[in-house]
Amino acid sequence: MSTPGTVLVVDGANVVGARPDGWWRDRAGAARRLHEGLLVADLPHDQVVLVLEGKAKGGVKAGRDGHVRTVHAPRDGDSAIVEEVRAAVSSGARTTVVTADRMLQARCGGATPVSPNWLLDQL
Repeated sequence: MSTPGTVLVVDGANVVGARPDGWWRDRAGAARRLHEGLLVADLPHDQVVLVLEGKAKGGVKAGRDGHVRTVHAPRDGDSAIVEEVRAAVSSGARTTVVTADRMLQARCGGATPVSPNWLLDQL
């Protein structure tokens, strides 16, 4: 399989938490809705990596579904996001990370940061 030209790494918790729509009552359901939106969105990326942590992991199985790959963070989500960004960047892919967390953005060297609202507007 060839290396994807563009990769979008999504901080699932940060994106879901960007809008106060009651997501905290059903984290798994919120993750599932985000995943479903990513599957059908017309995004300018060859591959989307959705990183989930905690109870949100119950909403979507880990693995590939079309152009979307879901990763269950074994510990904290930030470390898994950094790992996914580093792998994409080192493969030569143009990489974008979706998070409003400035500390996380700083740890994701080589990736272009965009806000959760950018992504939500695409869905």
